[in-house]
Amino acid sequence: MTGRLAIVGLGPGAPELLTPMAAEALGAATDLVGYAPYLARVPERPGQRRHASDNREELARARQALALAEAGKAVALVSSGDPGIFAMASAIFEAIEMGKPEWRGIEVTVVPGVSAMLAAAARAGAPLGHDFCVLSLSDNLKPWEIVLQRLEAAAGADLVIVLYNPASKARPWQLGEAFRAIARHRAGTTPVIFAHAVSQPDERIEIATLAESETCRADMRTLVIVGSSATRLLPRGAGAPFVYTPRHAEMVPS
Repeated sequence: MTGRLAIVGLGPGAPELLTPMAAEALGAATDLVGYAPYLARVPERPGQRRHASDNREELARARQALALAEAGKAVALVSSGDPGIFAMASAIFEAIEMGKPEWRGIEVTVVPGVSAMLAAAARAGAPLGHDFCVLSLSDNLKPWEIVLQRLEAAAGADLVIVLYNPASKARPWQLGEAFRAIARHRAGTTPVIFAHAVSQPDERIEIATLAESETCRADMRTLVIVGSSATRLLPRGAGAPFVYTPRHAEMVPS
């Protein structure tokens, strides 16, 4: 089979955070496939075709990319951040598993990108300096009960918690429930980072405590990081304090 498919992470938004490997994969593609706002971040090149789709069409988008590759095209399927974190790489492999036997012969490459959590953590300091977990608050693909179970487990284990998809117009209440679940295990003084549109022109980084964290600070373009019991604020001469989690750990009284 002559076609190939690269699943490309575009990073969080700033052009300088696009990796050279990702730029090379985009430049070598005959066809670009992806959610329309993500495709708009890729510079247009003569001869390339673009296939844009809506946000909630992940499997259909994956099947379209595989069909184009099966037809001999060099396809780049784009994702924001890293394609393997709540993004299109998993959708591609799901489509291959459930789809045509011929798709298993397509050359597929996952091209990593700078994830939103890494970019947000770097802006704030080093909140992910020790053990952490990453959860999506979206219940579009899993029951909310599972989200709560995992939140309780992560909070009880005293992990730093990174929350993707914290809120949207259709899901305005989940973040408040998540904060209440975490607060059963964390002090109200625990640092919380709200990172909105990291590396983009409207970037906004806010640092609050768990007790004062308001859900109105977050939307679908916001990533939330809730510290562990060890996470600290380090004042500096000007600007907001650094947020960091020491690399060593001590037993937390139960």
